[in-house]
Amino acid sequence: MNRRHFLLAASSCALPALAGENLPQSVTFIGKAKFESIRARAHRDRWHSLPIGQRVIACAQQMLGTPYVGFTLEIDDHIESPSVNFKGLDCWTFFETALCLARLFRKPVITPYENAQPSDLLREIERTRYRGGKCAGNYLDRIHYLDEWFRDNHARSHVRDITRSLAPTVPLTGRRIDEMTVLWKSYRYLARNPGLRTGMARIEVELQTHPFAYIPKTTVATIEPKLQNGDIIGIVTHKPHVYCSHVGLAIRTQDGVLRFMHASATKKRVIIDKSLSGYLADFKSHAGIIVARPL
Repeated sequence: MNRRHFLLAASSCALPALAGENLPQSVTFIGKAKFESIRARAHRDRWHSLPIGQRVIACAQQMLGTPYVGFTLEIDDHIESPSVNFKGLDCWTFFETALCLARLFRKPVITPYENAQPSDLLREIERTRYRGGKCAGNYLDRIHYLDEWFRDNHARSHVRDITRSLAPTVPLTGRRIDEMTVLWKSYRYLARNPGLRTGMARIEVELQTHPFAYIPKTTVATIEPKLQNGDIIGIVTHKPHVYCSHVGLAIRTQDGVLRFMHASATKKRVIIDKSLSGYLADFKSHAGIIVARPL
């Protein structure tokens, strides 16, 4: 009897939600058939034997062509819960879903991953998406800014921020982080819960106390040989209110080119784009990058 069956048998009354699952899976987990297809492919091709970065890319490639859909994390008026949506991805949920699938498909220890269920993936999502790895149902438990995600997940050894080891960096100073409170009408939770805006503003002020530095885009071509499959690439912007405006994954294709894989708002789907440096050059608003390597 595995642990889940034991828990089900141990209680004759309604069970509490699994860790972090504060809403029903009919709301929080969209696309179960796609999940099962990826899980079967991972088992058949023994993805657990791949290095973590290669595993991230193997998972990411299964989501190629998925439609770009914004605000898929805004799933309730009040209650926050880890969620997955294989039918629509934005740049953040694309890289995070690929990373969490890769972590789920690591070498089996207790439960073989071919038996993994949606709750198992939702727990992996909870570990990376929420401050300290815990979601207690509060919208402010979630990490909303990529620079904090890098810092929090680096501290908990989910990834290693390798930005400074790749090339000389430049500091970003004098910019306010306040996109969430400036654009609160765009976010379902903030629009319906005015009290959350004060808490969000406090978080934004605290984020500005941390130094932030990035690799300028003019340098990126020289470091592309140092990047690996599955590296998480945060795109630093010249625009106000935020440090990073986009995120994706590094993928080295068969032609040897280090390309940028991402959920593209302009192409409306998950794509493998041109070289990372070429992609950056296409947008005047892109200032450079930060890089985290999955562990």
